[in-house]
Amino acid sequence: MDEHSTLATPADDDTTLVLLTVEEAARRLRIGRTTCFALIRAGELESIDIGRLRRVPADAPAEYLARRRAAKRVA
Repeated sequence: MDEHSTLATPADDDTTLVLLTVEEAARRLRIGRTTCFALIRAGELESIDIGRLRRVPADAPAEYLARRRAAKRVA
């Protein structure tokens, strides 16, 4: 193996990240980018603006899933 063939951790698996791109959040949730933006617009998935960028807090996908699971248990 040479120095360029080392395996890197994918960004969406990096536990040190504080903010995710919408695409990374979508990959964590195993949904499409468009669906992720729809969840953000509906207020179901937390996100913040930083300048012209949209970022999702790293813990927001897990919180969204926890809310969905709790709602399913109640229903």
